[in-house]
Amino acid sequence: MYLDYYGLRETPFSITPDPRFVFLSERHRDALAHLLYGVGQGGGGGFVQLTGEVGTGKTTLCRLLLEQLPENARVALVLNPKLSPVELLESIAEELKIDIDGKRGSVKALVDVLNAFLLDAYARGLRVVLIVDEAQNLSTEALEQIRLLTNLETATQKLLQIVLLGQPELRDVVAQPELRQLAQRITARYHLTPLDSAETESYLRHRLAVAGASRFPFTRLAVRRLHQHSSGIPRLINTIADRALMAGYAREEAYVGERLVDKAAAEVLASPLARWKKRPWLALAAMIVLTLALIVALWRLPRPAKPLTEETATAAIAENASNDAPPLQDAVALAQLADAGNASASAAWTRLLGRWKLRAERADVASAQRCPMVISPGVFCLRGGGTLAKLSALRRPAVLHLSAEGRDIHAVLLGLNDQRARLGLGGETVDVSRAELERLWMGEFHALWTTPEFVPSVLRRGDSGPGVEWLRQVLIQDGRLPPEAIGPSVFDAELENAVRTLQREFGLSPDGIAGPETLFTAASRADGGPRLMRTLK
Repeated sequence: MYLDYYGLRETPFSITPDPRFVFLSERHRDALAHLLYGVGQGGGGGFVQLTGEVGTGKTTLCRLLLEQLPENARVALVLNPKLSPVELLESIAEELKIDIDGKRGSVKALVDVLNAFLLDAYARGLRVVLIVDEAQNLSTEALEQIRLLTNLETATQKLLQIVLLGQPELRDVVAQPELRQLAQRITARYHLTPLDSAETESYLRHRLAVAGASRFPFTRLAVRRLHQHSSGIPRLINTIADRALMAGYAREEAYVGERLVDKAAAEVLASPLARWKKRPWLALAAMIVLTLALIVALWRLPRPAKPLTEETATAAIAENASNDAPPLQDAVALAQLADAGNASASAAWTRLLGRWKLRAERADVASAQRCPMVISPGVFCLRGGGTLAKLSALRRPAVLHLSAEGRDIHAVLLGLNDQRARLGLGGETVDVSRAELERLWMGEFHALWTTPEFVPSVLRRGDSGPGVEWLRQVLIQDGRLPPEAIGPSVFDAELENAVRTLQREFGLSPDGIAGPETLFTAASRADGGPRLMRTLK
C-alpha cells in the first residue's frame, strides 16, 4: 500500500527469509564462519552449537549454510525436534531418504540402518550432516540418542557431523550433568547477539536499497527509537519498520519520525507500558513489587562498591605475582560481585588495558569499550566468538560477557587450564571451574593485539611491503614457514598456504587472506604482550 508513496518496488520489511534481503553483521559473518568451519572439518570436530534470541537470524544463517555446503554433502534437517528418540531417528532417516519400512518403532533397527548408511556414504566420499533447529526443545533422551550416533567413527573422523541451532536455553540444556559427554564433544560454540545501533541503521538502509528506495524515509531519531524498541532483533525491526511506514503513508508524512515509530511499536509489541496506561491498577501493582524487590536487594547487598578512581584502576591493573587465588566461585558468588559493582564493562576494559600497559594517550577505556577495529595506530580490537579451547590456544587475555543469576557480568579472562579459569572483575581476582565458565559464557569475546604501525588491517596475495614481511617473520617464528622462506616482501603462494594452515588450526575461514581475526591470531603467536596464566593453584 505504501510502496509507491515511498518509491519502493517491493515490500522491504517482509519477515519471509528472502536471500536477497539478507544482511550479515560482523557477528552474523562470524557465526556463519563457525558453522562452515565445523561442517568443513568433515565430522572430525564433534558438535557445532549456535544459539541466539528469537528473531536474531539463526534460521537465516541455517539457510546460508545449506547453500554453501559442498556438493558431496548429504543433509538431514530436523525443524520440529519435539520428538521421542525413536521418532527423531525416523525423521533423520526420512530426511536422508533411507528406506525404513519394517524398521519403524525399533531404536536398534533404525540405528543399524543409519550406521550402514553412514559407512556407505564414507566409502563413497560423501559427508553427512544433521542440522537440528530449535534444539532447545530436544528432550534429554533425544539428545543422548543423537550423541550415540556420533560414536561411529574412523581413526581420523566421525561419520556424522551435527549442528544444533537453538535459543539461549539450549546452553542450559546441554550443561545438565547427564549430558556432560555431549557437552564435551561441542567443539564450536557461538552465541548470536542482536544488532547494535549502527548496525540497525545499516540493516534498514540495506533492505530499503534492495527494495528500490531512492531515499531513506526514517529520521535519525526514528532509527534510534526503532533500535530501542526492537533491541536490535532483526525480526522485530522488520515488523516495527513495516508498521511505521504504513502509518507514515496514512498520515502523508514524507519522513517517518520517532512518534510514528513509538506508535508502531506499541501496536506491534503490545508493550506492558501500553497495557498499564489502560489498567492503572496494573502499574500500581508493578510499582509495589519493584519497591519490595529493591528493598530486599538493598538489604542483601554485601557492601557498596568503591568508585573506579584512578587509584582503584591502577590497583586493578596490578597483577599479583603469586598464583594463589580464592577458592572456586560459582554463579551466585559472581552475581554478588556484580551487585557490588565489580563486574562492569568499564572495569573489565580498565583491567585489560592495564594488562597491555597501554597509556591513556594510546587507548582510553571509553573508546576501547566500543571495540573499533583500530583503537589507535598499532593497537587493534577484535570482537570474536568461539570456545574456551580457542582462547586457550590464542593465549591472550580477553573480556568475556557472562550471565550469572540474571546479572550481566564483564570479566577479563586472566588464566585457563583444563580444570579452572581465573577471572578479573574490577579489582577482584577469582577462580571458577572451567565447566562453570562454559555454562555462564555467552561465547563472545573482545581482545586486543598490537602490531607495528606499518601493518595494515588486511593483507592478501599480491601485497608487498613491510607489513607482509612482518607477517612472514611471525609465521617463521611460529614454525609455519621454514627459516629459508625469508625472501622478497611479497605475499606469495607460499605465504598464502601458511596463512590457510593457521586459519584451519584456529577455526577461521581458510581463505588465505590475513584479515583482522587472522592477524590477531598471528600476533598472538608472536613474542610480547600479556599471556594467559596456565598454572592455577
